[in-house]
Amino acid sequence: MARRSAVGRGRDTAVVEETAAPGRALASSADPWDLPERGRGGPGGGSRGGGRWGGSGGRWWVWVGRAVLWALIIVILVNGVRAPFERFTADGTPSGGATASKTPKNAGFPTSAAGAFALQFANVYLNFDQKTAPAREAQLRTFLPDGADAQYGWNGVGKMQVQSVQVAGVDARDASNATVTLLARTADRWLRLAVPVYADRSGSLVVSARPALLPPPAKAQLPQDGVQGRDTSLETELQPFLGTFFQEYANGNQAALSRFSNGTTIAGLAKTVVFVQVKEVVAPKGPDGSRTVTATVVWQPAGGGGGELEQSYQLAMVKKGTTWLVQDIRGTTQPDAS
Repeated sequence: MARRSAVGRGRDTAVVEETAAPGRALASSADPWDLPERGRGGPGGGSRGGGRWGGSGGRWWVWVGRAVLWALIIVILVNGVRAPFERFTADGTPSGGATASKTPKNAGFPTSAAGAFALQFANVYLNFDQKTAPAREAQLRTFLPDGADAQYGWNGVGKMQVQSVQVAGVDARDASNATVTLLARTADRWLRLAVPVYADRSGSLVVSARPALLPPPAKAQLPQDGVQGRDTSLETELQPFLGTFFQEYANGNQAALSRFSNGTTIAGLAKTVVFVQVKEVVAPKGPDGSRTVTATVVWQPAGGGGGELEQSYQLAMVKKGTTWLVQDIRGTTQPDAS
């Protein structure tokens, strides 16, 4: 049907008439993407040469629009399904976003407590004597699971004694299991012992399996580079200064030490040693106003019967005018220059 509106003058009412267009029916299922064919017989609708614009050019844009719309719908549906799936299947991902790190599986293991527990166990396990086997058995029950071998692998013959045991590290495999590595010293050798420890949710601990002896740590080889470019003139200048400083450092006289300090507090050794000499000073070349030097000092420990010990110190020094002052003193990490 064709529509025509008529508007009367004044208060006349607008009238709309609908007539059927020849050859074209108005259907409720018409495609909304169909574009009207502009200019068919209309006064303003002509295109080049014939007053008609239509055909495949207009329909091509319709199909492009449809493709874009369906692509958008598919993206929305895929994202809507994927988002909840990822939330449910994420393995411990924090809510802070992709940059937040996952919580380690071993985060809940009581590392410090397990180290102390294994240390106490090793002091019993590594000391045995057939004369006191019942006492060892009673002490081991504190650390072992119910029903375990009473002597935990010892055949009850002979004896062994360690002088000291220290914790070297704790390797937590998860929140409940770890291996505690211990270093033990006998009369003539070092031992390394791996002790498996289990921790339950309440924090209770137990040795979960028999320990294992491992090779002791190998001795490392120091680099042979040494100090490059020693400032021998500064070393000679600092020798008497550091000799006086270390005399006061041995006594621990705070008032005297303050004269050698660049405003920092140096406590000293409070007469636990007697100063003998500064055996060597090593000063690398560097800026004029500050330098980090190494001094080898000879001490006699108090009550040592005249025995002497050579020890190495690292001193951070600054120059004020013509005088060098000590900013900080600590043990050194530099290999011996000799």
